[in-house]
Amino acid sequence: MKKSHESWVIVSFIILIAVSSSANAFWWNNNYTKTKHPIVLVHGLFGFDQAFGIYNYFYRIPGELADDGATVYIADVSAANSSEMRGEQLLSQLEVIKAIYGHQKFNLIGHSHGAPTIRYVASVRPDLVASVTSVGGPNTGSPVADAVQTVAPPGSFTEAVLASLADALATLIEAVSGSTGQPQDALASLHSLSSVGADAFNQAYPEGMPTTYCGEGAYQVNGVKYYSFSGTRPVSNVIDISDALLGLSSLLFIGESNDGLVGRCSSHLGRVLRDDYPWNHGDEVNQVLGIRGLFTSNPVSVYRAHANRLKNEGL
Repeated sequence: MKKSHESWVIVSFIILIAVSSSANAFWWNNNYTKTKHPIVLVHGLFGFDQAFGIYNYFYRIPGELADDGATVYIADVSAANSSEMRGEQLLSQLEVIKAIYGHQKFNLIGHSHGAPTIRYVASVRPDLVASVTSVGGPNTGSPVADAVQTVAPPGSFTEAVLASLADALATLIEAVSGSTGQPQDALASLHSLSSVGADAFNQAYPEGMPTTYCGEGAYQVNGVKYYSFSGTRPVSNVIDISDALLGLSSLLFIGESNDGLVGRCSSHLGRVLRDDYPWNHGDEVNQVLGIRGLFTSNPVSVYRAHANRLKNEGL
C-alpha cells in the first residue's frame, strides 16, 4: 500500500507540472486579439494619436490590444477638418504602412468624427479595408454641431471668431502630439458633423448606413464588414472633468438617448453590437484617465472582445 501511495504522489506531481506548464504556455502565448489584419485606431474631432509621446487618445486601449497579439496602428489625421480630407490623410497612411510592412487590408476603428473618416476610406478603397467599426460615430450628424451653426451663422463675425479659436486649438493639439504637418479647418469639420453635412456625406458614401430610422445597416458591402457600438449616459461619473460639459450638451437632444455629443440612433452603422453602454462620449475611448461609472463595462475589455470577434470572423 505504501508503494502504491508513493506512485500516486509521483503521478500527481507529474500531472501538476504538465498542467502548470500548459497554463504558462497559454498565458505567454495569448492570441486573444490577434486579428488576421492590423487594427487601425482613428481619433475624432480635436483628437490626437499620442500627446507628449505618452498619453493616448484611446487611453490604454492600443497597449492592451497589442499585449494579447494584435498589430495596432494609431492614425495621425487632422484634429479638425472635413471627413473627406481626414479620410484622404488616413488613406495615404494606410498605403505607406502597406508598402513598408506588406499588410494587404486593415480593420479600421473610428471614434466620433473618426467614424465617417474611416467610412470614406472603406467606400473609395474597399480593397484596403477588412472591417469598419464606428464607435460613438455621428453618422447622421449631431445636434451639437447644428446648434453651433445656429449660434454662429455662416459668414457671421461670430463664426469667424469661433473658427479662428478652434483652428488655433487644433493646431496646438497637433503640435502637442508631435505632428504639425496636417492642415486644420474647423468650419469644414463643423459642416461634416452637422445633420446637413452628414446627409450629403451619406448620399456619397452610403455603405453600412441603415435604410430605416434607428435600424441596422448592411453587415457587409464590397467585402468590408461594418460594425458599431456606443454609449448613452452623458454624465457617468461626477469626478470626470468632461461630464459637466457633456451633461450640458446632452440637453440639445430633447429627450433622445445620447452620449453627450452623439445620439443613439445616429451612432448606428452596419451590425449594431450595442448602442446603450453606460458611457458618455469620452468613456467610449476610456477617457478621461479611464474614469467611468461604477460597475459599468470596461471600455478596454469591450475593445478586446471586439478584436477577438474580428479574429474569429477571419478578419
